[in-house]
Amino acid sequence: MTLPLNPLLARLHPYPFERWRELTADITPNPTLRPIGLGIGEPRHATPALIEDALMQALPTLSTYPATLGEPALREAIAGWVQRRYGVAVNPGTQVLPVNGSREALFALAQTVLDPTTPGSVVVCPNPFYQIYEGAALLGGAEVFFAPSDPARNFATNWDAVPDAVWARTRLLYTCSPGNPTGTVMPLAEWQQLFELSDRHGFVIASDECYSEIWFRDEPPLGALQAAAALGRPDYRRLVVLTSLSKRSNVPGLRSGFVAGDARLIKAFLLYRTYHGSAMGGLVQRASTAAWNDEAHVVANREIYRTKFTQVTPVLAGVMDVALPDAAFYLWAGLAGPQGPDGPPDDVAWARGLLAQYNVQVLPGSLLARRVEGRHPANPGQGRVRMALVAPVADCLEAAHRIVCYTESLN
Repeated sequence: MTLPLNPLLARLHPYPFERWRELTADITPNPTLRPIGLGIGEPRHATPALIEDALMQALPTLSTYPATLGEPALREAIAGWVQRRYGVAVNPGTQVLPVNGSREALFALAQTVLDPTTPGSVVVCPNPFYQIYEGAALLGGAEVFFAPSDPARNFATNWDAVPDAVWARTRLLYTCSPGNPTGTVMPLAEWQQLFELSDRHGFVIASDECYSEIWFRDEPPLGALQAAAALGRPDYRRLVVLTSLSKRSNVPGLRSGFVAGDARLIKAFLLYRTYHGSAMGGLVQRASTAAWNDEAHVVANREIYRTKFTQVTPVLAGVMDVALPDAAFYLWAGLAGPQGPDGPPDDVAWARGLLAQYNVQVLPGSLLARRVEGRHPANPGQGRVRMALVAPVADCLEAAHRIVCYTESLN
């Protein structure tokens, strides 16, 4: 007798890292070289002492259940950070909600917004994309529409290519700025276009901004709340922003972030989360409060990443199509070499060879995107790899030199 499982689970694609493990299970990396991992976007800088101290001081909170809404001090710290960072106001009582990392919240938000009683609902997202968007849509019973990207504009999303008939059925739009894996930042004009589409068709915009504090240009990336206020939308209607401390504060194991925006959406999301059992633990809340109230460790963290990109990018630029991104800690690098079956070089074969011969892990770009028949004749990630510069500076530079040697050996 078969198990009575949710049939929507069968619609899920293999998660990129699980798929990559399958694709490399037969490989024994070169044992003469120490391994360097640039595949997973997991920050590896030291956790700030102020966060560790706050965790220890919060041990007495283990004796009480936390509230799903979160402690007032944490919500006020978040609202204060939003004001300092973006120059806009959010009400800590009605427009802010702590969450257990942005990944969990990105998924759960779809279950709040999507209507399972209405067939044909659509979730629109970029391509390439963060796979949680797709999984959240499919398990919410919706269709996924992958908006095409423009390689000539660093894979910025071409929202004009989404048909009006699709927008009419859209209930939720995921954006990611700075983008994963491209590092592209959405300008104000792009936000204006999306807000106008949301007003016309009534869909919710979920802005994934977990890379907002790692940037390399003259000014920090524009945020969605900031764009909304600049465009005369201080109520943030149909807009929520999701972000996290993982990258900003080097605490991926803390699982802490927040959602902010439209008070109506926050109220509905709180109701869902009350039943979902996803309250943030007291230790995490106290540590998060300390993190959001401090900016010095964020500035220092950003400088470490700036050093890595300044040193690594010129080394790789001689053998790959790569440039300093606007933000985030990824290099979205184009490959040179023999053409694959779909035209560009075979990124899976290239990454497998790099691992086997030089013991460096990167993630094939085709695992982060979808080939959609009729709309995307080729996978937009084909022929590219994503490198997460999360290892120490010396390791990232060593990996870059190994990649140069590997690439030259292929020519």
